[in-house]
Amino acid sequence: MGRLLKLREAHKTDVPATCSVLWAHDGSHLATSCASDTEVLIHDLSAPPPGRSGSTAGSSPVVLRHHKEGVTAIALGPTAGPLASGSFDHSVKLYNFPVGSFQGNVTRFTLPIKSLAFNKSGSLLAAAGDDDGIKLISTIDLTISRVLKGHRGPVTGLSFDPKHDYLASIDSFGTVIYWELSTGKQLHTLKSIAPNYNSDSSVLNTLSWRPDGEMLAVPGLRNDVVMYDRDTGEKLFNLRGDHEKSVCSFCWSPNGKYLATSGLDKQVLIWDVDLKQDIERQKFEERICGLSWKPVGNSLAVIDVVGRFGIWDNPVPVSMKSPTEGVVLNEPHPLFEDEDEEEVLGKGISCYSGSLDDSIEKGSGDFSPISRKRVKKRGPSFDEGEEVLQEIDSRKRRKESENKRGDGEIRERAVRMQDAFQVGFTPPQQGKRRFLCYNLLGCVTSLENDGFSHVEVDFHDTGRGPRVPSMTDYFGFTMAALNEKGCVLANPCKGEKNMSTLMYRPFGSWANNSEWSMRFELEEVKVVALGKNWVAAVTSHNFLRIFTESGLQMHILSVNGPVVAAAGSGDLLAVVTHASDCLSSGDQVLEIKVFNINEATQTISGRLPLTPCSHLTWLGFSEDGRLGSFDSKGNLRVYSDQFGGSWLPVFSADKARKSEDENYWIVGFNATKFFCIVCKSPESYPSVMPKPVLTILEFSSPLASSDLGADEVENEFMMTNLQLSEIRKKIKDMEAFGLDVTALDDEAFSLEVKLDRCILKLIASCCHSDRLVRATELARLLSTQKSLKGAITIVTASKLPILQEKFSTILEERMLDDLKTPEPIPTGRSNGKTAYSVQPPVRLSPMMEKSPDLNNRTPNTIKPQIKSSPATETLKLVKARYSTPENLAQGEDISKERELGSKLEKLATFVKGKGNATSEVTGKDVSSSATGNVKPELKIPINPFARVKKAT
Repeated sequence: MGRLLKLREAHKTDVPATCSVLWAHDGSHLATSCASDTEVLIHDLSAPPPGRSGSTAGSSPVVLRHHKEGVTAIALGPTAGPLASGSFDHSVKLYNFPVGSFQGNVTRFTLPIKSLAFNKSGSLLAAAGDDDGIKLISTIDLTISRVLKGHRGPVTGLSFDPKHDYLASIDSFGTVIYWELSTGKQLHTLKSIAPNYNSDSSVLNTLSWRPDGEMLAVPGLRNDVVMYDRDTGEKLFNLRGDHEKSVCSFCWSPNGKYLATSGLDKQVLIWDVDLKQDIERQKFEERICGLSWKPVGNSLAVIDVVGRFGIWDNPVPVSMKSPTEGVVLNEPHPLFEDEDEEEVLGKGISCYSGSLDDSIEKGSGDFSPISRKRVKKRGPSFDEGEEVLQEIDSRKRRKESENKRGDGEIRERAVRMQDAFQVGFTPPQQGKRRFLCYNLLGCVTSLENDGFSHVEVDFHDTGRGPRVPSMTDYFGFTMAALNEKGCVLANPCKGEKNMSTLMYRPFGSWANNSEWSMRFELEEVKVVALGKNWVAAVTSHNFLRIFTESGLQMHILSVNGPVVAAAGSGDLLAVVTHASDCLSSGDQVLEIKVFNINEATQTISGRLPLTPCSHLTWLGFSEDGRLGSFDSKGNLRVYSDQFGGSWLPVFSADKARKSEDENYWIVGFNATKFFCIVCKSPESYPSVMPKPVLTILEFSSPLASSDLGADEVENEFMMTNLQLSEIRKKIKDMEAFGLDVTALDDEAFSLEVKLDRCILKLIASCCHSDRLVRATELARLLSTQKSLKGAITIVTASKLPILQEKFSTILEERMLDDLKTPEPIPTGRSNGKTAYSVQPPVRLSPMMEKSPDLNNRTPNTIKPQIKSSPATETLKLVKARYSTPENLAQGEDISKERELGSKLEKLATFVKGKGNATSEVTGKDVSSSATGNVKPELKIPINPFARVKKAT
């Protein structure tokens, strides 16, 4: 390291403040500002004293005194472009540079400005600060072209993509957003990837595109600088060296080969980005808060927090490649030398206005209108036409480049294969506690502190048992899984040996030293899962490693691709992997497998469906072992055995959201509801403190808008039907093993009653909407005779005689089906117990086997055909069955059966419609039912075939 660089005072300040420094494009001038000074200074460097490294100028600077409060940000346009300044006085002003003449006010905010940036052509100026929104100002007519809203904190850094596709912004909470300039939409939102400086106004987060526009540099959380991909926003690599504290400022060399970084540790490091290592450094008395690389030489301008600035000559050793090698300087475009500005502006505005909002906020202040005369050699800062031509040329080059790519080349995609993630985790935040795991049982949290972390386990039910003691983490665990018996933690590869660690902590054990750990050399743990007496980890080698609860290595399986997520419950382990590269549309192609660890079998294998252009955000099991997945578009799917194994959508966030800024961070689900934490946009993750509030939402299928207008009832019908199907399957499986299913039978009966209630509501809606065919279809779905009689009452009250007849026919058919079912009858006693035999089904007469088809009869033919209804034949069968000599010889009491027969006679009379038949239940005349003159209070007798069991 060379000698200490001496700095010269430019701005006076009593407290540390944010200061800025900028080079002119020809390297002849410097502009400086300070948040504690109302002046902007322009220093002439054309004739520095010889032999004085670090000297700045021999003449007095030009002083710009137009702000009433401290200047918080400055920005310089392209060649011969203007200088913009923002201040605590809420204004943005424009000057001629380097002359320093005042042009006027550009715009005003309601709160202080923190950041300014020009695009490459100088046609747009971005301004932001403590206000809600980033203003894009057209420098042609000084109007507000667009306001970009999405940050929840003060915006402290702005940077235009050199290719003019994106604008990148960062706030004091460390959130970065990629904005698409053509639409103004958020392309990528990267949460909490930079330090949180919300409580320290003297430090501002910043970011910067590399001059070629291929990557974005952002200060990292580990005293480093992280590079993110231009198109996908994915992390590429980081620069981490001898910075002892967070990086607070940086700038690229003109050719993008080098990066200068300044940290809170008062050091400035020079990095060779290709080699990913620092090549030079300088220590200062105060923190350097502003850096600017000379565009035409090997010099770096710096300014500290007390307003002193200087020039570091030869920051890149002369033996290395020059920081300006290969750079083409911007020159005024010859297009405007002979073309009328009206035509240029017309071209520019017509091409650009399509992406602007209709509501344009005019710039305020005393700015003088630009002359509408011929423009000869004006710089491109006001030339929208140049920007348009550059954009068209850039698009043509990109398209030609894509067409020329061979099959062997890697094709850039807007969406890449999703990285592995741990279910229930949240990203790290500087100085804040994060979740390593969060589920319905509890959570595992971690707080980083000076090279190690504190890990705590908390259960939602505080009365569950003794509190689990916290743990000091020296491994840097980033993922965890939790159940009732213990938790498993893991970290990615780190340290000199590049090893990953897996650790299991039981919450209770009869033996000491029951905690265990495993190390993986050159193999990184990607996700972990926990189940009944087993621990699982999927690694970067595509290995699924399964351990017992005591740490015995039981199985090592190979999965089909890079892992995305894993979840465990009981004996079941679900693993999601990539099945192939993403489709051309950007859709993820994922595969899921479910293993039964105890039986060493595979129960589910197939593709995992996702909403188009989405990615997986959650995977897990319900308490009863049902598998579910949740994607970034807000759709929850549950796996069902229906149709040979299918994923059923049971929730859609688009329909459930009360406002557009709601995001659902799912925690778990059960048979009818799912549990989540509602995060307000743009946040996608909850914070540990304050403790997040769990929200319970009902399942809601993405149904089409029905012509019945009963969407809620239809949704309840579908969800109840699905739940009933799962219960019946479980009953069938348990009966196959000879297990008691009494409790499940009761649950199934309750669901049947609930389902019938939904069907009756839908039948009523069909009657009101004149959907009679659908009503008949619904009636056949009713499970009990009592519900069918309720349906007859509904159609009777609605005065629909034809529908009433059809429902009556369905009821008769249901009665016949019940009668055909063999029932055990006593045949004697054996060993002190009554012996039973199964009565064979009653043989029906040909007339009953082929009952009249009531569906195709007209009202005029109903009456004579009812005389031979199945009810009459059934009455004869009942009498014959319970009057046999065998039954009379055994002395059985058949009085109840005779009573049922009497009720059946009355039911037959009701169906025939003859005479003045009277309902046994209501005692009212129902003889007019055949003509349609039916009284609404009509009630059908109770089930006449309900067999009364005799007490033993």
